[in-house]
This record gives sequence, structure tokens and C-alpha cells, in this order.
Amino acid sequence: MYLLNTYNRFDVEFVRGESATLWDKNNNDYIDFTSGIGVVSVGHGNVRLANAICNQAREIIHISNLYRIPPQEKLAEVLVKKSGIDGGVFFCNSGAEANETALKIARKYGEVNGEVKKYKIITLKNSFHGRTISTLKATGQPKFHQYFGPFPDGFTYAEDIKDIYNKIDDKTIGVMVELIQGEGGVNPFDKKEIQELAEFLKSKDILLIVDEVQTGIYRTGEFLASNLYEISPDIVTLAKGLGGGVPIGAVITRLTDVLSPGDHGSTFGGNYLATRASLEVIKILDEYYESGQLRETIEYFEGKLLEIAREFPLFESISGYGLMRALKAYSKEIRDEIVKKAFENRVLVLKAGDKSVRFLPPLTITHQEIDEGFDRLKEALRGVN
Repeated sequence: MYLLNTYNRFDVEFVRGESATLWDKNNNDYIDFTSGIGVVSVGHGNVRLANAICNQAREIIHISNLYRIPPQEKLAEVLVKKSGIDGGVFFCNSGAEANETALKIARKYGEVNGEVKKYKIITLKNSFHGRTISTLKATGQPKFHQYFGPFPDGFTYAEDIKDIYNKIDDKTIGVMVELIQGEGGVNPFDKKEIQELAEFLKSKDILLIVDEVQTGIYRTGEFLASNLYEISPDIVTLAKGLGGGVPIGAVITRLTDVLSPGDHGSTFGGNYLATRASLEVIKILDEYYESGQLRETIEYFEGKLLEIAREFPLFESISGYGLMRALKAYSKEIRDEIVKKAFENRVLVLKAGDKSVRFLPPLTITHQEIDEGFDRLKEALRGVN
């Protein structure tokens, strides 16, 4: 193998997909409850998305951000209007890059506003914000910090939402949170606590940065989890499901005058191909949302999760919103065995946190695929001790 050893891979080679079903090179079918870790939001092999990509590729794939890119401008307008944040957008290629951008915006804002330089960012225990040096340090899980220091300073970790207030000092410029911690175990925060925090930070001119890399683009049932929580952050970061599989990240912020030409940039960010794909993804999901089909799918999937929790005494709780869900097992060992047995029964699920089985199916998954996936999962669970 010529690849670096950075992943523990399952021994399978997928060759095609349709909706939430994948086929390997031996024509065995698998039900995908992972969507490439929340990326393939409109399903595998989506014809509309494929046509949009192909049509754009025949014209222009990439120029650079030295010139106007009409689909980028249109996508920025769509994101601003749908997010409810009166601001502007920066495009990049990933969630980590989006979070890096958010940190730079916050740091410059803290540098140029006021008499005291403010630079500290508070994040939460069990958070995950990316794998670059800065976003790794922003991640509140010590296991990710081993080997890679020294890190940039200025990051402080709070135990929970209430502890954020204790960590604020006169150098604090921002608080960065996931409203539902994904990698940390699919842990939603209390809506009232988040709303109170947002109001408090606003009164202190401390920026609220919401990492919606995993929760954004209808994953929770609303366009943003911020919409679900009824807050308007200063900065929101997006990636994963935004491009349906085409790499793209985005930052939406009300702070439109902070960065100047030369402060930040991205060679590939927001190019013709990525933004054209994203526009089609959002159009498809808008139709699902407005027709009520997304809500119906969420309720159907949730019902199947409840069946599993009732039937098998392996889980202590269900967590999450929309199609970002988890079954919390009683131990890490049980969780690991479940993921392994599920794969053997040709249904794909994910690990999260210390002991959670995570579900991130395509948002366009069919009822038939949900039924088949949970039938296979039940068979897998019967083999777990």
C-alpha cells in the first residue's frame, strides 16, 4: 500500500451507489447509515447533482478568486438568506478550513476593536473542530493533542455551557460551540441555555461562533441547527453536506468588514464546480423540506431507533436531532462490537464519543432502505453479547 497509515479501514471496495445503498466489487449491497460521515446529503448517485456537476465541468471547473464566479455569488446569497444572518460568506474546502477562517476573523476583530487586544477563544470539553494545528487545539479532547504541540495559545476549555461564564476574562473574544457535539457523542445542548448564552455574549461584545460543519444543511431538520435553536450567531461554519460529496466549506458572518484583501484566501475555495454542486444540493433539499418529506423521513427513522432501543438491552439512551442521531451503548466494548457486527451484516454505522453508535444517513434515504437497514442492524445486535 502506498497510502499513509492514518485510517483503520474496513476491508471493502465500493464501486457504485444509489440513494442510501452501496454495492461492493462483488455486487453485495450495503445500507449506508453514514453518508460518508454526514457528507452525501442527497444520496449516492443522485442524478440531478451528477448532471449539475457534469454540465458545469463542460464549461469551467476552476479559475481563481481573482475573478468573479457567478455561482459562488449566488450561493453566498442563498446561504445568507437561508441562515438568517445578515452578513457575508467566505468559501473554502473543508470544515477545518472554515473553522480556521472563523478563528482568524475573531482574532482580527479582537485586535482592531477596543483598547485591549482580545484573542482568547473558549471551546467545550468533548468538542471537535478539525485537524489543523489551530482547530486541533480548539478541540476539547486531549487525545487529539498528543504528539502535535506546541500549539497556538489562547484556547480555553469549559466543562459545559454554564462553565463558559467562569472562563471568560478581559482577553476573551469568542466562544466556539457545536450545538450538537458530533464526534463527541452526538450530544445536544439545552436550547434555553444556548439562547441565554447568546444574549450574554452579545451584551459583552464577545463573538458567538457556531460550528455547523456536521449539523448544517438540514441535518437536524432545519437549514441550520442555529435556526432550530432560534439564535443568530456572529459566525457560522459549514462543510460536509453542503456539497453532497464535492469538497466545500463556508463561513457565514455578520462581520463583513473585518477581513481585508490579503488577510485570508483559498486557491480552490468556492470555485465553479463546488458552488454549482452546492446550489443543486440545497435546491434538492429545499424541496424535501418544503414538501414535508424530510420531516416524515426523520420521524420514520426515529421510530426505528426507538424500536431498537426497546428491543435490545444494550443501550442506555437515544440522542440527537433530525438525521443526526446516536444510540448510546452501556460500554465502549459493546459499541465497538455493534459497529463490527453491523458491517458484517452489511449495514454501515459510525462510532462517536466514548460509547455511541452514530447514525448520519443521507437525508433523502427511502423508507424501504430504512426498513432494510434496521432489519440488518437487528440481526447484527442479536450476535452481540
